[in-house]
Amino acid sequence: MVSLSALIYSLGMNSFVSSGNLFPGGYAGISRLLSMVLGRYVHINISFSVIYFLMNLITTIIVWKRIGHKFVLYSVLWYTEASLLTAVIHVPVLTSDLLLISVFGGVINGIAVGIALQHNASSGGTDFIAIDLSARLNMPVWNYIFALNACVLVIAGLCFGWNQALYSIIFQYVSKELVSSLHQRYKLKSVQIVTDHPEEISQAVFKICRHGITKLKCTGEYSHHEHDLLLININAFQRAEVVRTVLETDPKAFITVSSVDKIIGNYYQEPLQ
Repeated sequence: MVSLSALIYSLGMNSFVSSGNLFPGGYAGISRLLSMVLGRYVHINISFSVIYFLMNLITTIIVWKRIGHKFVLYSVLWYTEASLLTAVIHVPVLTSDLLLISVFGGVINGIAVGIALQHNASSGGTDFIAIDLSARLNMPVWNYIFALNACVLVIAGLCFGWNQALYSIIFQYVSKELVSSLHQRYKLKSVQIVTDHPEEISQAVFKICRHGITKLKCTGEYSHHEHDLLLININAFQRAEVVRTVLETDPKAFITVSSVDKIIGNYYQEPLQ
């Protein structure tokens, strides 16, 4: 799946990004910008793939001790294959419409990176930075990476014209939204459970995820019956399994699920391998 993701990414880069002269997010955009600046203003031709690989390699060395080695090695495999395939694969231009290129190119880019993240890998570069910060802060930081990418687009607009830079915003936004929807690891959910079987539900939940549970006494105002309220914060990708486990244990349980912006305090985040 990591190799398939790298292949999809390289096809998108050659079919959409290059034909539309767009600037993707992260190190891919920085690498394209550096390659074009060096070629136009310094007359030194260094391919995108070489710059992209070297930037990722340097970042890999920096984060090696802070992120799981298995995850890092899969990511090295991803950006090595992506760099190589982008350099050797040639695909026909599908359309010259910049809006279509921006939208569908962003879709392909987002799907490729999303598949990598779902299978314990990433595209390296700013993904490493985002994942490291997300683990430290217990909150998603992709929007901040998007803001960083905006700085690259400003430079690209000043150097090569605003048309491609502005269309690149569409490309990056579509890609970011797809990655954010596919990658649930650092999205947090709060689950509230009203039940008459708190101990059974707690033990069942403890078997599938390692999070604390707070138990409170509560009273139904309509029936005036006493119940127990269980409060638990989980990762978004654990939601379906937790809800299913609760209903299997107590089919009459009342469950609400809401999004959590950030957790301050002791919260267990399973480390990347």
